[in-house]
Amino acid sequence: MHAEYVELYPWQLGVAASLILISGAISLWMKLGLEQRLLVAAVRTVVQLLLIGWVLKWIFAPDRWSVYIVGLMLMMTLIAGVSAVGRTGRRYRGMYPDSIISMWASSWLIAAVALFAIVRVDERNLAQYAIPLLGMILGNTLNGISLGLDRLGEELAGRRGEVETLLALGATRWEAARGPVQQAIRTGMIPIINSMMVVGLVSLPGMMTGQLLAGVGPVQAVMYQIVIMFLIAAGTSLGTFSVVLLGYRRLFNRDHQFLPGLIVRKN
Repeated sequence: MHAEYVELYPWQLGVAASLILISGAISLWMKLGLEQRLLVAAVRTVVQLLLIGWVLKWIFAPDRWSVYIVGLMLMMTLIAGVSAVGRTGRRYRGMYPDSIISMWASSWLIAAVALFAIVRVDERNLAQYAIPLLGMILGNTLNGISLGLDRLGEELAGRRGEVETLLALGATRWEAARGPVQQAIRTGMIPIINSMMVVGLVSLPGMMTGQLLAGVGPVQAVMYQIVIMFLIAAGTSLGTFSVVLLGYRRLFNRDHQFLPGLIVRKN
């Protein structure tokens, strides 16, 4: 028998929300100027999660059409792709499509493998598994894509002289850009690798913690978390790899010329 989860009530959420005052006090004491951003972030957290909770309750209804499930997943993917670009310091024309395409292709491919080859859900449980799984993959892939894009722009802008010298000496565009491209992909993949190195020792991931609190047996919770970690790692790797290569293709033409004028610093 699994233990039943403890139901939470609004007053308990209020107690938890009051803990944000600790962060506000630190900001005031250290004059960090983060009080307004903390307040906005706290309000957005509550509003966004309550909204998605109501939407998921409606989506999870047994008679709900699959078109609504796919629509929500498309919206999540679009928001993730746009948000990834919003975190970059340098941008180039076409960065938004590159980010959205990479986010969609990598996350949906890995989610499909999870749903139909690993967990093997049926149509009745599709929404219950597809949306949370895709959300976890998207959230981590977003970080990888954002870091990869930011590093690619910084590397190419900072090493412009080196890149152009290699091209002038007869190097191909790939030979000239390989160093910045490698560094960008490496940067995007490092966070998930670091997380995998300490998972279970330093931190208990969110999904595993949630399942334990809901009364799922520890072994099953661990097995699900192992699957999730590998899915996230694969999605992050594919997303970062594809978006960096798409960026490279935009910033170097077929005549093996570097186009640094396309890279602009965000205001």
